[in-house]
Amino acid sequence: MTARPTSKDAVLSPQHPHQETIAQLDLMLRSRYPLIYLVATEEEPIEEVLEQVSHNSQPQRQVIYWDIVRGWSDNHKDKASIIGALSRVHTTKEDQGTLFVFRDLHGILKNPEADKNAPIIRELKNLTRELKTSRKTILLLSHRLEIPPELSEEITVLDFPLPNLKEIDYLVSQLVTPDKLKLEGLGKEQFLKACQGLSRAKIRRVLAKALAAKQEINETDIDVVLEEKRQTIRQTGILEFSPAPDSLKSVGGLENLKEWVRMRKDAFSDEAKRYGIPTPKGLLLVGIQGTGKSLSAKTIAHEWRVPLLRLDTGRLFGGIVGESESRVRQMIQLAEAMSPCILWIDEIDKAFGSISSGVSGDSGTSERVFGSLITWMQEKTQPVFIVATANNVQVLPAELLRKGRFDETFFINLPTEKERKAIFRVHLQQIRGSRLQEFNLDLLAQSSENFSGAEIQQAIIDAMHLAFGDGESGKRRDFTTEDILAALEETVPLSAIAHQQIEALKKWAAEAGARTASKDDDLLQELRNYQSSTGINPIQVD
Repeated sequence: MTARPTSKDAVLSPQHPHQETIAQLDLMLRSRYPLIYLVATEEEPIEEVLEQVSHNSQPQRQVIYWDIVRGWSDNHKDKASIIGALSRVHTTKEDQGTLFVFRDLHGILKNPEADKNAPIIRELKNLTRELKTSRKTILLLSHRLEIPPELSEEITVLDFPLPNLKEIDYLVSQLVTPDKLKLEGLGKEQFLKACQGLSRAKIRRVLAKALAAKQEINETDIDVVLEEKRQTIRQTGILEFSPAPDSLKSVGGLENLKEWVRMRKDAFSDEAKRYGIPTPKGLLLVGIQGTGKSLSAKTIAHEWRVPLLRLDTGRLFGGIVGESESRVRQMIQLAEAMSPCILWIDEIDKAFGSISSGVSGDSGTSERVFGSLITWMQEKTQPVFIVATANNVQVLPAELLRKGRFDETFFINLPTEKERKAIFRVHLQQIRGSRLQEFNLDLLAQSSENFSGAEIQQAIIDAMHLAFGDGESGKRRDFTTEDILAALEETVPLSAIAHQQIEALKKWAAEAGARTASKDDDLLQELRNYQSSTGINPIQVD
C-alpha cells in the first residue's frame, strides 16, 4: 500500500483526529489523576496518542508498557508477575514523570474476590493514594471495561471510540496518495460513511486489498467495505447486519405507519438539521405475532436508505459478572460508529419484561443493562433510530414507555379486510405475478377474517403444497383461489387462541394513547369505547 510518511510535526497538527483525546489525557495528567482506564478496540492508535501526550508534557514524560507475556517494554522484566510490575511503579522516583501502561488487566479486575487477585487489587489501591502527589500515572489499557467495586472511586474511564468520519477521511488521506484515490464528491462521501463502524486496522486492510487488486481506490470498493462491515458486526455476536430489501410497497396495509415513515425519510439529512428538526429517536411497534412488526422495521431502513442493525437481546446477557454491562457498551459504541442507522430491538418485552415484576432472578443484571440502555436512549446525540417491537407490552417497565424514549408508539392490530386483500396481492404478485388476475382477492380477504399477515402468507404456501402434491412429476397443476380457501379452512388463527391477549393490547393502546398503524374505523371506535369507559384522554388518530 502506498503510504505517506508521517513526521512528528504532522502528528502535532491541530487537524489530527486524535487531538481531542490528546487534550483530555493531557489535562488528566496535569491534574494528577492516579489511575486511568483506557477502553480501546485497538492498541496502536491509543499508544500513538500516549506517545504524543508524553511528547507534549513539560517536562516530557516517559511511557513504558507492560504485559504478562513480555514484561516491561524497556527491560523485559517482571514477566508473568503483576505484583512485580506494580512494585516498579512504587519504587520509581516521584518526580520522574512516567506513564505506566498495563495491558489487558480486565481479566483480573472482573474477578477481584479471587484469592490470587486480591493482592493485586490491594496494591492498586495503595498506589492510587501515592500517585496523587506525583508525576507518575497508571493507565490500564483494554478492549473491555471491568471496574472492581474497590477501585470505582479512583478509576477514571476514557473511551477511545472507533473512527468517525473526520478520522476516516484523515486516515485515507495518509494511506493513499492523491493519484490513486479516484473518489470525489458524493462517491467519496459514500465511501467514508461505508467505513464507519470499522476499526482503523480493518480500514487499512480494505485499502490495501483494493490497491493490490487494481492500484486505485474507487466507488466499486464501497461494496467491499460493506462486506467487511457485515463480517465485523457478525463477529460481535450481539448485533446482526440485517438486509432490508423490501420497500414500503411490500407491506400490505398499515397506512398510518407508512405515512409517518415517509414524512421523516429525510430527517437524518443536513438540511433537516439546519431547519432545526431534532434527530428522530425511535418507534415502539406493539401487536400480536405475525402482524408485520419485524417487516416494518426492515422497510423503514430501506425507505430511509440507512443500515439496519438487529440487536439480539438474549446475547446481551453474559454468564460472567459484569460481562452484560460490557456488551451494552460495545453495542452502543458500534451502533453510534455506524450512524445514521436503525437499531432494531426485536421482542424487547422478552428481554426486560421481568423487571417490572421484580422476579428477574439474575442478581440485578437485567436492571443494570436496562438502565444503561434507556439512559442512552434518552441522552444519545448520534443519529441512531431505534425500532423496538413488543408482543406483550403490558410487562414492560414504565420507564421505557414514558414520553421521550420514543417519538411515537404504534399499535398494529390484525389486518382489516381491505388490508388482507392488499396482503394477498403483495404475496401473490411476488410468486405468481403473471396470474394475479386469476385470483379472487375479494373472496380471499373475506374468508381470512382475524388472520394475521404471517398466517395469510403461510396459507398461500400451504395452498402451493396442496396443488403440487395433487399430481405426478411433470404433471403438476398450479394452485388456485380454491386451494388457498382450503388452506384457510384448515388453519386455526392465533387470534382464536390469543383472544384475551388481543383485547388486553387494545385496552392498553387506548390507555397509553398509542396511534393506530392502520386506517381502521372499527378499531378506532373500539378504542374510543375503551376510553369512554375509563375516562382517559382521546387516542391519537390520523
